[in-house]
Amino acid sequence: MIRRIYHLVQLRIGINIVKAELGAALAAFCCVVWDMIELYEDETLTRVNENLNLIQKKQGLTFGTDAYLLYAYMKAQKSSVAVDLGCGTGIISLLCASKGKFKKIYAVDIQEEFCSVAKRNAEANSLDNVEIVHSDVRELRLEADVVFTNPPYMRSDSGRSNESSAKNIARHEIFGGIFDFTEAASRILKFGGLFYCVYRPDRLCDLICSMRESGIEPKRMTFVHATEEHEPSMVLIEGKKGAKPSVVLTKPLILNNEKGESEDVKYIYERGEFGERFCKR
Repeated sequence: MIRRIYHLVQLRIGINIVKAELGAALAAFCCVVWDMIELYEDETLTRVNENLNLIQKKQGLTFGTDAYLLYAYMKAQKSSVAVDLGCGTGIISLLCASKGKFKKIYAVDIQEEFCSVAKRNAEANSLDNVEIVHSDVRELRLEADVVFTNPPYMRSDSGRSNESSAKNIARHEIFGGIFDFTEAASRILKFGGLFYCVYRPDRLCDLICSMRESGIEPKRMTFVHATEEHEPSMVLIEGKKGAKPSVVLTKPLILNNEKGESEDVKYIYERGEFGERFCKR
């Protein structure tokens, strides 16, 4: 059953996203954006930025920092075709399309229900250069200049099983491991094409080995830390198909300091890009 509601979408304050639902009387006192949209009972609505709304499944993985950082890590290639492997609700593709980073984006996912949500998200945001593809990445046949992915990061036999099968598929390598994703990327990419991925640092060896075995050479890598005192929580990587060995390890991205958001994070959220400071050692 579809319900038409006025829903107070999530607001980003710093890196944190504050969730709330308020009555119309209180809305006048808040800097919020209201949207009328058709949602199913198992869905929520998120205001990502002033240009983008996102429908999400309550039982699915929700939009997080890793997705935004991967989007910002990619360099704009405005005349290029890109493929998003494991798109989920389509958030990374939608961010790229709203920023005009690529001419055309194919957003691919094996879960039909998420393909449906991603298609509705693209239509709701009038992003007609995003095409949703329902496919297993192991069987995908496309050609592109850029491939990006936020793949499942846990082995199928590791971690706690989640009640939601959708979350299990998104988090665990049920329909393909990291090698399947890099192999698909290599098959799709033109020679010299770029591959982008966000992954867990404790599985970095698996990622790099898979990339090299697939013919994609790591060229740039950035570790992400919650604070200077914390171990890295994620790693961003850029690779190039057919390139010679040589990788740049940039300075780490520190998300927070004693004053709150770091200046680097503020720059990334304001501009939707990392900038030259993360293209060098």
